[in-house]
Parts: sequence; C-alpha cells; structure tokens
Amino acid sequence: MVLCVVTSFFDSTMNRADIFVGLANYKELFTDPIFLGALKNTFIIVVVSVPVTCAFSLWVSSAIVDLPEWATSLFRCVFYLPVVTGSVAVTVVWKWMYNNYYGIFNYLARLWASLTRTSTGWAMSALLWLHHLILLTTSVGQPIVLYVSALGNVDQSIVEAAEVDGATDFQCFWKIKWPAIMPTTLYILVITTINSFQCFALIQLLTSGGPNHSTDTIMYYIYYTAFKLYRYGYGNAMGVVLAVIIAILSAVQFKLGNQDN
Repeated sequence: MVLCVVTSFFDSTMNRADIFVGLANYKELFTDPIFLGALKNTFIIVVVSVPVTCAFSLWVSSAIVDLPEWATSLFRCVFYLPVVTGSVAVTVVWKWMYNNYYGIFNYLARLWASLTRTSTGWAMSALLWLHHLILLTTSVGQPIVLYVSALGNVDQSIVEAAEVDGATDFQCFWKIKWPAIMPTTLYILVITTINSFQCFALIQLLTSGGPNHSTDTIMYYIYYTAFKLYRYGYGNAMGVVLAVIIAILSAVQFKLGNQDN
C-alpha cells in the first residue's frame, strides 16, 4: 500500500528508471476523459446496485425467515450459490446467453433493435443494466444470509406484544425489527458499496471495457493502464483516488448509521 502511494508520484514503467513527477499523475486523472467516463460508470453501478441489493435482500429475508426451517435453508442455499460459484463462472454463463451467434438474449436484443431502430446509446444503457443484473445475482447471497440471521435474532416477545396492542405488520417491522437490524444493514451497505466500486471481472469478461472504453469501470481502467499500457505510476494514482473515495463513502455511511441508532 505504501509503495502504491509512493509510486503514484512517479512516471513508472518497465523500460527505464522511475521519474519523479509530483502531482502530475493526479492532474492528468481529472482531465482524462476515459478515467472520468470510468468514474461515471462506476458511480452508476454503485448508485443502482447498492440500494437494489439491500432492498431485495431484505425483502427476500423477510419473506423466508418465518418459513419452516428446511424451506429457509433451501432458499438461503439457492441465493448463496452464485457467491460460492464465483463471479467468473456466473459471468461466463451470462456471456454465453449473450453470444453473438447462439445467445438467446442477444438474438432478442437484435430483434428488438430491428423492430424499434434502437440507437447505440440505448444499446449501451442495456449493457450497463446487464452489468447491474449480473452484479445483483452475485451480490445478494451474503446479505440474505446476514439478514435472515439478524431477523431471527429479533426478540419475538416484543413483536408479539406489539401485535396484541394492535400494531400492523408494517408497524412491527418499522418500529421494532428495522432498528434491531440496523447494525447488520450498515455492514451490508459498506461491503456492498466496496464490492460495487471494485467491479472488475464482470467488465473484463463481458466487454473488456469496449466499445471504445465506454463500459470501463475504475478497477478495469486501473488494470488496463497498469498491465496493458505499463503506466504503473498513473495506475497507482487511480488506485489511491479509488481508495480515498471508498474511505469517504464508508465514513459517511458509518456516520449516518450511528445517527440512526
């Protein structure tokens, strides 16, 4: 980590000794249209995937936590399976479904485009939504397991007392269960945000940042810059910026979560 920060102040490549350039790498970052596009794509992924992942996980957990034990275990296994399988294997399966020659989804997309004369911009939006969908399938397993555990630990005597007093299911959830699972929610928000910012394998396997870097994320552009262009100093500068962004957002989430408590 220290070497990463130090190298970010150098023009570092494989072919010669490092040259100290001060803040030149950081100045270049914010005038680099590819980096700014990757930053925008990454924020879109975070803004969409984090709330959707948390809300969907909480909804599923609330639906299965009161089922018979065997049914709850079955659903937890089903939703956690993509996590165990790994993002690479899941992404490859989705890539097959979007194959140019025999992929069913790609055929339907071409059919839709021919019928509606869809623009390239719509196609790029569809690609980004595909990223969100795959990211969701690989992200909800752990939150569901955590939420089921947290909801199962809520004191049921308090819930039953509230129901006897006439509280509705929504009131029981909002006034009793939601405050009780807030620490779990905070943890899920933080790890989901970090995982979304570090989206890499999905981009590399599906699009490799194409066409023309339009689907780059920060993590993929770091990889591309450091290991294809051999600009290690510039890539490390991006890594430092990414770490600072994640640290700031995590601190804000902790602050807001503590206020709610």
